[in-house]
Amino acid sequence: MCSPEHFAVEYAINPWMDVTTPVDAELAVKQWDRLRETLVGLGHDVYLLTPGAGLPDMVFAANGAFVVDGTVYGARFKHEQRTAEAAAHRAFYESQGWRFIAPSETNEGEGDFAYLPDAHGGLILAGHGFRTELPAHAEAQEALGRPVVSLRLVDPRFYHLDVALASIDDSNVVYYPGAFSAASQRVLAQLFPDAVVADDSDALAFGLNLVSDGLNVVLNSEATRLAGKLKAAGYHPVPVELAELKKGGGSVKCCIAELRH
Repeated sequence: MCSPEHFAVEYAINPWMDVTTPVDAELAVKQWDRLRETLVGLGHDVYLLTPGAGLPDMVFAANGAFVVDGTVYGARFKHEQRTAEAAAHRAFYESQGWRFIAPSETNEGEGDFAYLPDAHGGLILAGHGFRTELPAHAEAQEALGRPVVSLRLVDPRFYHLDVALASIDDSNVVYYPGAFSAASQRVLAQLFPDAVVADDSDALAFGLNLVSDGLNVVLNSEATRLAGKLKAAGYHPVPVELAELKKGGGSVKCCIAELRH
């Protein structure tokens, strides 16, 4: 995770960002800190990346890389405003002794990649259409040695896979069908017949931008309907308030890069 102490909406690179809407930086830090405390309280280790001045989106740490079984496939951001974030993430992983593979193709890390270790022998779901380019899916497959299923995003409000779909355990997902092309919807229905399916109110509340440890599902407190569906499916919803960071187009998952040893 990376503190939002430099968080601001100084430019607009997704439909959620409005440079005329004021951001309360102090409140953003408080809400983010509560998210961090929630994860620690659930028994998880949280490593902190040093925020960079002039990089207001660095709080969205999920976008900096994608890690599977100790191998890190690095990010290459689409927009120049975020380009410098990639080097900070690389430095972190290399300092920790992880095997780092630098990308040639444009991709935004866990923003557009999700991993399900027990689904079909270990499966990567990968989004494209707005940020990550399709050739990055093939590059990730070569880097990580796992089959990659490409899913086309068609609604600019859901510009990353992680605002439209999330893994809720090692073999199942929750997703919002309307974010995907008709063909991708069919692929998801075939791969995950028992998926939790969200509606548009859940999706617009950033409810899909969640993290789960297989039991506890940490999600935006606005997504009350989705919390109910997850509870009915046997999971334990843990709501957190992240209204300030939503102004940047992100929520729980965007703030968290998962370290898969």
